[in-house]
Amino acid sequence: MQRRLVGIDLGIASAHTVRVRDEAGREVCRRRCEPTVGSLTVIEQAALAGAVPGTRLEVVMEPTGPAWLPIAVFFTARGHLVFRVSSAKAADLRRFLSRHAKSNGIDADTLARLPLIDPDGLRPLELPDAAAAALDRRVRACDRLTMAASEHKVRIKDLVRQVMPCTPLTGDLGKADLAVLEQHADPRALLRLGRDGLTALIVKESKNHQGQARAEQWLAAARAAVELYGDHPAVAFADLAAEIATEVRLLRAIDAELAAHAVERESCYRWVDPMQLARSLPGLAEVGGPAMTAVIGDAARFPTAAHFKSYLGLAPRASETGDTDRKGQPMSKAGSRLARATLIRAADWARKQDPQLARVYHQQMVERGAEHLKASCVVAGRLAERLWTVMRRRMPYVICDVNGTPVTPQQAKQLIAEQWTVSEEIRRRRRSNKKSRAGKAPQQVLTGHDRKDAQSARTRRPSPHESSSARSRTVKPTRT
Repeated sequence: MQRRLVGIDLGIASAHTVRVRDEAGREVCRRRCEPTVGSLTVIEQAALAGAVPGTRLEVVMEPTGPAWLPIAVFFTARGHLVFRVSSAKAADLRRFLSRHAKSNGIDADTLARLPLIDPDGLRPLELPDAAAAALDRRVRACDRLTMAASEHKVRIKDLVRQVMPCTPLTGDLGKADLAVLEQHADPRALLRLGRDGLTALIVKESKNHQGQARAEQWLAAARAAVELYGDHPAVAFADLAAEIATEVRLLRAIDAELAAHAVERESCYRWVDPMQLARSLPGLAEVGGPAMTAVIGDAARFPTAAHFKSYLGLAPRASETGDTDRKGQPMSKAGSRLARATLIRAADWARKQDPQLARVYHQQMVERGAEHLKASCVVAGRLAERLWTVMRRRMPYVICDVNGTPVTPQQAKQLIAEQWTVSEEIRRRRRSNKKSRAGKAPQQVLTGHDRKDAQSARTRRPSPHESSSARSRTVKPTRT
């Protein structure tokens, strides 16, 4: 069967470089093209020259910014196969083929050879339909705006800490805090406003949730700042207050845009997942459900749940050589940052609602000496496998006990409280904080006969005639 392999090195501000090879790896042609119908049609005709009728092109490219989408749309609309490979895989192959040289032509030629070298590692690109594409854009917009809002919040807290070292902003930024900072970020202006005026402002903005106590915290911080700085010229109170007010206005603008995109995201999600299957999983709610639905797309494109977990980068790396098989390797983190972060956040809630996931978390914390974040990552991997199963079978998730019997949410919480709750003493031992740490946990906790064997091996003194290899095989217990 004849094949035409097309490698395209995408350019952002320049033309795309194209290399075409046949099924034997022989070069067919070299071209350059632009993202237009006329230019891409010339590439298609040049690649199919001399091939039998019905030959499908196999187009390989990297996800270079937004430049990949026009190429994918053009060739998939004409019935050709399009492969979008990771930049890491293409870079590794390019380094093997041409170690000391790199050019656009070499990159395009490397991409054209990938279907010959790693045919099982390539999967055809499936472009989403209108509803799925709209959901993907709304999810990405909400995520980007959320990250931007977080950056502005951090910036506001840093500026307030500079103008008022004893800052009262120790938690989340509320509407009342933003109103105070927008109008009276200068501590001298805050003191001039007085307790009554500041209290009235806080009561109004917080809808009577906060009042005089919060006003006293702001005034105490302002008095301490004025007493510390005085009239020192290095502290520009008015200019710092103006910058804080700017950050507050930007944050409010981002929040308004985020709210508008969130409404559209919900509408798109109802079209893509009318049964809300993703939200049936514990921990995936208003934000997590649409995000994971947009990432997984058609679940059938992943052969197994393990493939989907590996695609998200939640699978541990493998390190095996000879008789050595190292366990406990870190995650590959090779997939979507948004999906991975969403599942890790959801895992902390899921372990409190699902007894099976609670048992996984308990085993990691108690028996394997993992800290909270590592245990949550393991739970996130299990949650990803369950998500794939739910979306593949098109059936809602059902919470069950460890024996597979369905239970109600109240029964699930009771089982978790009775059997799979991690004690505060164990949590203290797993933390890295010096003040609360009572000794780091071992990688694997020894129990029963294993502990006795380790103690006997520790107390036994090797014979002077014992070989060095035998001494190296002596079991050394882990420090607790």
